[in-house]
Amino acid sequence: MQRSFPTLRAAARWLLLAAVSAAGFALGVAASRPAPLSQAAVLPTPPPAGQPAPGRGPGGSSLPGAAPPASQAELPPLVCLTFDDGPSRTTPAVLAALEEAEVPATFFVVANENNESYLPLIRQAAQAGCEIALHSASHRYSDIYRSADAFWEDIALLRQRIAPYVDDGEVRCLRFPGGSTNTVSRKYGGDALMGQLKEQAEEQGWRWVDWNVSAEDAAGKKLSAEEVCRNVTGGSAGLERCIVLMHDSATTGTTAEALPSIIRWYKEEGYAFCTVSQLYDALE
Repeated sequence: MQRSFPTLRAAARWLLLAAVSAAGFALGVAASRPAPLSQAAVLPTPPPAGQPAPGRGPGGSSLPGAAPPASQAELPPLVCLTFDDGPSRTTPAVLAALEEAEVPATFFVVANENNESYLPLIRQAAQAGCEIALHSASHRYSDIYRSADAFWEDIALLRQRIAPYVDDGEVRCLRFPGGSTNTVSRKYGGDALMGQLKEQAEEQGWRWVDWNVSAEDAAGKKLSAEEVCRNVTGGSAGLERCIVLMHDSATTGTTAEALPSIIRWYKEEGYAFCTVSQLYDALE
């Protein structure tokens, strides 16, 4: 039986969080213009909910030919493939696997001295129909979680660094390093910091998202492609909504190797592939 979800509206904020928490992941609440996607085999993008994305003025119009929101009864199982901490030398292999399978993903990107030469891959991912989302410029917890101001300064720097490669108005999602319930931030910014950042993100119109399936590919131990695949498919069994955390960092090459098998498993299980923004729109 399909789960039912309430609408993403400010008045139903806590009802929504309770509903998606039952599915095992967290979504921050904001409504904005859907990004155009080129993949034909994924969930159709519905019209906007009426609020502009960050970087856009009011009055944005809906996409030509956009489909109306599907009822929950009509929705198949949905999966969002998400990748953190890239782009890097691993990203081309990830993009190749996605292109071969004709499915999209969402990339939560970083931009620092270690991956500067790979930033043009952001443009390639966006042109292929993937969603570009924000993660962190530095990804240094001790810096970004010193205070709310420090976090948003890091996000501003990230947006500046990726601006040559993606339309800022199309970027409307973010993932907090360590997730929205991380505890390491308490060491630097106190117990209340993450709650403050989530509230500020929503006030600014950002959509934030965690995950409910993890490849465990950045947990410290080097995993084989088979182990990565097993972690993802095992963690997804029985779920109708999957947001899968993977990494396309320089040290996670086996994740790219595992990706074709992961995609094949989801297809065999009847999942439709969508970006994070499409999932938001589908749950409206």
